[in-house]
Amino acid sequence: MVNTDDFIKRLEILLEYYGLSASAFADSIGVQRSSLSHLLSGRNKPSLDFILKIIAYYPEVDLYWILNGKGEFPKQESDNIAVPATAPSDLFTKIEEPVKPISEPKPYIPLKDTDEIERIVIFFKNGTFKEYIQK
Repeated sequence: MVNTDDFIKRLEILLEYYGLSASAFADSIGVQRSSLSHLLSGRNKPSLDFILKIIAYYPEVDLYWILNGKGEFPKQESDNIAVPATAPSDLFTKIEEPVKPISEPKPYIPLKDTDEIERIVIFFKNGTFKEYIQK
């Protein structure tokens, strides 16, 4: 759970770091100015959408730092980023993946002589259906 008072302090640190007013910060991440004002006053709690917009627009903001104060701000990029062994060296290198065999269709299970069909329903792509009931 996000502590609202601590979150407000971290938001104020962001505003000071980037030298932005509350309205300029709200405009930069694409939220209404009143939403940010309500957050800063403690009236509202931050939504997930609000947090994700901050992270998307300001990559220096660490998700864990903005949520609960753990981590660093600004985020320090690590030189030891793990790159998967299958990562292409450029965007145009095609990675060959093994083709999975198509599974065989399930065998037809015949009805027993004692099984009786109660009804048959046919569904059409336009959302309608027809129901056939044995009389």
